[in-house]
Amino acid sequence: MKKLFLALTITASTFGAFAQTTPAVAPAVDPNAPTMEFTKDAIDYGTIKQDADGNRTFSFTNNGTTPIIISEAHGSCGCTVPTYPKEPIMPGQKGEIKVHYDTHRVGPFSKSVTVNSNAKNSPVVLKISGTVEAAAVVPTATEPSIIPAPAPATTTPAVKATTAPVKKTTAPVKKTTAPVKKTTSTTKAKTTTK
Repeated sequence: MKKLFLALTITASTFGAFAQTTPAVAPAVDPNAPTMEFTKDAIDYGTIKQDADGNRTFSFTNNGTTPIIISEAHGSCGCTVPTYPKEPIMPGQKGEIKVHYDTHRVGPFSKSVTVNSNAKNSPVVLKISGTVEAAAVVPTATEPSIIPAPAPATTTPAVKATTAPVKKTTAPVKKTTAPVKKTTSTTKAKTTTK
């Protein structure tokens, strides 16, 4: 009984130790950190044709007192590819985040680009949206149509049949039959008298 009581006491104290946690303290924000201020954080492509130009640009200004250093920018999927400046953007300077969307994909889209930097407002999420319409298909001479066209009438020149006379080359057949000899044996029955 004492062992059971001891085991329960140890188990309860263990759970109590794990239950007491200290609240997480947010890292202090650098008061001198720069701020990325975008002229717009969303671009609507509208309705565009398939394979149209999918490039758009987000412009921003460094409104801080120290340079902005962008560590990465990534799209929400492989169809959205951002390009960002690798060099620091000095205080008061402007920078650009270029975004390319794959307009070969047909239909409506809504994607995002996340930009991470040393700015106070990092990460910044930029959004693109629009609709890509399928290109109209114009049948060409090389594409098969649904209804097959009749085959063009062609006239082929008459071919003159030329047959060479066939020679019969059969050799005369010799009859080689040997005369058959008839042999009949006659057995005479002997009669003996007693």
